[in-house]
Amino acid sequence: MKNIKIAIGVSLIVFSFTSCKDEKQEKAQRIVDSYVTYVDSVKNVAADDLKENWKTVESEYDKRAQEAELALADIKDNSVATEKINTSKVKYEEFRKEMTAVFAPPAPSPKQQLRNALFGEGKIGDDMSFSWVNAQNIHSVYQQFVHTVENNKDRYSREDWDEIKVLYEALDSRKNTVEKEGLTAEDNRKIAGLKIKFAPMYTVNRMGAKAEENAAAKK
Repeated sequence: MKNIKIAIGVSLIVFSFTSCKDEKQEKAQRIVDSYVTYVDSVKNVAADDLKENWKTVESEYDKRAQEAELALADIKDNSVATEKINTSKVKYEEFRKEMTAVFAPPAPSPKQQLRNALFGEGKIGDDMSFSWVNAQNIHSVYQQFVHTVENNKDRYSREDWDEIKVLYEALDSRKNTVEKEGLTAEDNRKIAGLKIKFAPMYTVNRMGAKAEENAAAKK
């Protein structure tokens, strides 16, 4: 009788251990399946909705991906689960690249790219406002403008030179204003030197770009 009781006790312990082990494995499998489902469900969400909540989506993905990787340790034969995770990883990475391209701000127009190069990113927009230029920084603004033009003069089209002229005249107009705000004689002298350098460079290269444009039109 005693041996029977011992045998029953051992069986119960083994059953309990096996049951716990099965539950742990089932839970791990559910975590893996939940990760796979999440990836598939995200791909079906409208792009506009994703854009508003993209940080949350990314954070949730990272959390579920980490949980799924850890869950593999609790699955006895995890080759199938591993394949599921790897497939979903590839799917999500491809989807992430696609969404990054969709969410990226549109590239600035050629005209805006030119303005950014001449004055700095976003300094001059469609309003053509030079209010940020003052007596303290106007020399450096002229310097960047003229040196940028000099470095890129062989690449500019006739249209680029026309835009450069408009911007140059607007900067000159701003100079007339800031001269009354304490522009030093030294900065004024340096700006005059830059203006002397710019004038012939503009004339010669604008004429060259115009000639190239006419020659191309005749072909």
